[in-house]
Amino acid sequence: MTKRRVLLAASKLGYQTHAFDEAAARLGVELLLATDRCHLLDDPWRDRAIAVKFDRLEASAASVEPRFDAVIAVGDRPAELVSRVAGRQGLRFHPPAAVEASRNKFLARERFAAAGLLTPRYFRRALDDERVDGAALERAEFPCVLKPLGLSASRGVIRANDAVEFAAAFRRIRRLLDDPDIRRLHDPADRFIQIEEYIPGREFAVEGLMRGGRLQALALFDKPDPLEGPFFEETIYVTPSREPAAVQEALIDTAGRAAQALGFTDGPVHAELRYNERGAWPLEIAARPIGGLCARALRFGAGAMPLEELILRHALGEDTAAAGAELTDAASGVMMIPIGRRGVFRSVDGVDDARATPFVTDIEITAKEGQLFEPLPEGASYLGFIFARGEGPAEVERALRAAHARLRFSFHDALPVSR
Repeated sequence: MTKRRVLLAASKLGYQTHAFDEAAARLGVELLLATDRCHLLDDPWRDRAIAVKFDRLEASAASVEPRFDAVIAVGDRPAELVSRVAGRQGLRFHPPAAVEASRNKFLARERFAAAGLLTPRYFRRALDDERVDGAALERAEFPCVLKPLGLSASRGVIRANDAVEFAAAFRRIRRLLDDPDIRRLHDPADRFIQIEEYIPGREFAVEGLMRGGRLQALALFDKPDPLEGPFFEETIYVTPSREPAAVQEALIDTAGRAAQALGFTDGPVHAELRYNERGAWPLEIAARPIGGLCARALRFGAGAMPLEELILRHALGEDTAAAGAELTDAASGVMMIPIGRRGVFRSVDGVDDARATPFVTDIEITAKEGQLFEPLPEGASYLGFIFARGEGPAEVERALRAAHARLRFSFHDALPVSR
């Protein structure tokens, strides 16, 4: 019997790709990787990966062979590639136009507003516009939030409370987007900064799967830390939510309506939302699963199935509700360990002590000695992850905070570099 073949697109190797590989092995599926590695060498890592370029999506999609039975993606740019491959090969996934709209904050807001969802006042300003303290301020209402159109995970997102902060934030985002590595993958047509009315309220995340344009919610996460600015570094995710049932229903319903507004049809969905006295507001809806190592916080069914296996089963056409998509644990959570300061990572102490914290199940320090770290809004990575499970979300949150308090990180000062 011929093995079913699945394409996994990822911008880099990491825990999630290994987790998908392990899930494929359990299901007897052949998993082939497509990633933006060197395309001049013949299989340098001996894993038969397909070399693609995420800044040349259409050409890369056309070059992906052989034919597959299903496609999945880890990350935003890989999701764009997979959507094109799926379209060419007649496979289930979100359409390319929907994935493109989800990655462009202006297009997403346009679609949310057209669908009648709660939407802040918003407009965009050309990235190269020097008039940040004149005409560019005429439409801004304070407080507001400035966002680059094409970055994710709160990177480059800055709150401004007055005209001086607005001008400083605009210039700071422009410097970030002029970084050559970012500019290489940034669509020239998206060289804008979006300005939005600040939305007060609590923040949440919904993890789910779309099938036939309908959302199957897998988990609703509380984000207990206040995310009020000036930057918006995410730290703790805890599930299940402690909000009243009516609030939870509103958040999940809004996530589904927002995904439909973008045109999502089949595949993973990660939704970020806010809630206040007016209701649920969609922030961003991504055509991918939760990032980094955070998926480790989710286990499903009696067999504690990882999220990656559930996504793989879904991509292959299985009924994921029948496969056991109920969360295994009474409560679970993850802390993305914040950076705190700019510097070159040297070491961390207290890991064993932190790991011994009641209800903590694991600590993964992903920082490497000699690695340069920058906090938000410029930064793009965390120092590591702390995981906890318990009988209730409150004790899970307490465990995450207690474990973090026992960690002591050491950095060297980063020396300035001149070109």
